[in-house]
Amino acid sequence: MNHALNQLQPYPFEKLRALLGAVQPAADKSPIALSIGEPKHRSPAFVAEALSANLDQLAVYPTTQGIPALREAIATWCTARFGLPAGVIDPARHVLPVNGTREALFAFTQTLVQRDVPPPQGPGLVVSPNPFYQIYEGAALLAGAQPHYLPCLEAHGFNPDFDAVSADVWQRCQILFLCSPGNPTGALIPLETLKKLIALADQYDFVIAADECYSELYFDEDSPPPGLLSACAELGRHDFKRCVVFHSLSKRSNLPGLRSGFVAGDGDILKSFLLYRTYHGCAMPVQTQLASVAAWQDEAHVKANRDLYRAKFDAVLAILDGVLDVQRPDGGFYLWAKTPMDDETFTRELFAREHVTVVPGSYLSRSVDGHNPGAGRVRMALVAPLAECVSAAERIRDFVKSL
Repeated sequence: MNHALNQLQPYPFEKLRALLGAVQPAADKSPIALSIGEPKHRSPAFVAEALSANLDQLAVYPTTQGIPALREAIATWCTARFGLPAGVIDPARHVLPVNGTREALFAFTQTLVQRDVPPPQGPGLVVSPNPFYQIYEGAALLAGAQPHYLPCLEAHGFNPDFDAVSADVWQRCQILFLCSPGNPTGALIPLETLKKLIALADQYDFVIAADECYSELYFDEDSPPPGLLSACAELGRHDFKRCVVFHSLSKRSNLPGLRSGFVAGDGDILKSFLLYRTYHGCAMPVQTQLASVAAWQDEAHVKANRDLYRAKFDAVLAILDGVLDVQRPDGGFYLWAKTPMDDETFTRELFAREHVTVVPGSYLSRSVDGHNPGAGRVRMALVAPLAECVSAAERIRDFVKSL
């Protein structure tokens, strides 16, 4: 048995089930889950039609690299979305389809981490924001690396204070995970910060892995948030050296069950990643690829999706105004609210009295030097229909006022 498995912590939702397991919620109130970030908006009908129209591809072995039509659709989308010069992103060299970002983030870490780093530099570090998506941590541990956590505090706009990171940490860093908009904070990493991080990656020879699966959920239609590829474009970094981005149709297109995304960036890194994935045995089915082509080529359904989230944020924040310390995020579909008591007690009592489920912020973070940056906060996922989100906000308001 791999002894590194013993280092893995329970997933946040396992902790949540244990916290609420013995609690009897109010029987007269219907359950409302704001806990799991699973999109509940309707999946685009044309994607389902493309999937069903190509079921004959069930008889075809898919290739790990994916069909040219999908790689070309992704390259075209990246060029338009992130302002890349025409022809800079090569579909055959700079794009690789994956079965959702979760699988890809894990496998990418196994590909990149160097296990044989000699002392005094070793073991290598996988640096991530804190709070964070737990795959970053688990992937690091199972690759033989050491996770290193950068707190995301309100004082720095819920982004890590990269200027406070020591040279020793950068020297040992092998992968820097970014998440923008952040999970759970919704914070965006500014373009100038991304440029500075690229310079650090060059100086200390590490790879930036930008998890941008929430990038298409934002509020200002005239100002789509920049990404790591945007920074590369501004720097004239057309080889995307040391830069890799992860995108998915799960949040953008309400297709979490399709398990379709992509990795794009440094062609040399993707060549090695393709080799790993060839042995990993995780090629995307051809019918899924063809359905994904249709999704990446359409923006109307993505804008409609943002409109739905915008309406929910407007309604919920209006109800919670003056009741909870919570602000509209830069992007994503989470609220990162301060609690008037410790986050576990708040979560348990809210569930017991109002049958509303949220996630304690401390479950999404790690304590470093005695401080957990998620403590005293809860994550609320506004994924349910508008009426349910409004009802949940009203129940939360009543609960807080009753304290």
